[in-house]
Amino acid sequence: MNAEVLSFERPPIRQSTTVAADRVHTFETFTGRLAEWWPLDPFSFGGSARIKSVTLDPRVGGEVVELWHDGSARSWGTLLAWDPPAGFSMTWTITGTPTEVEMRFLALEERLTRVDLEHRGWERLTTEQLDATCALPGGYTGGAFNRGWSTILTAFKEHLK
Repeated sequence: MNAEVLSFERPPIRQSTTVAADRVHTFETFTGRLAEWWPLDPFSFGGSARIKSVTLDPRVGGEVVELWHDGSARSWGTLLAWDPPAGFSMTWTITGTPTEVEMRFLALEERLTRVDLEHRGWERLTTEQLDATCALPGGYTGGAFNRGWSTILTAFKEHLK
């Protein structure tokens, strides 16, 4: 089976939300204040009780890491592109085999920004990985990543109200 067929069978997850903030503030809040708005329960390794902070090292090759109160850390991925305030992309290692998440921030008006997400690379995962439960039951195959990203983007939008 060729890669084109696999990509069609495992399409990227694409979602968007519009927030009531300018593009620079939207980008800086998304990337610099993750632990303030990200729903750590259930969308992290440690959950809100264990996590002290979530950091994003703002450079290509920088990591997104959750730091726990006991000093341990878990990586969410590594930045592949860094273009503030237009966007960034990163590996997403929470899936086991890395996939890729791209975030784009588009100014619509002075205080209105569209946030676009694309989570791709599902063709790299085995059938077992696609079916595996992540933060939500059902894995990629059962729509858990679609539901998860929707929940995360909604939390971000609510934080910026």
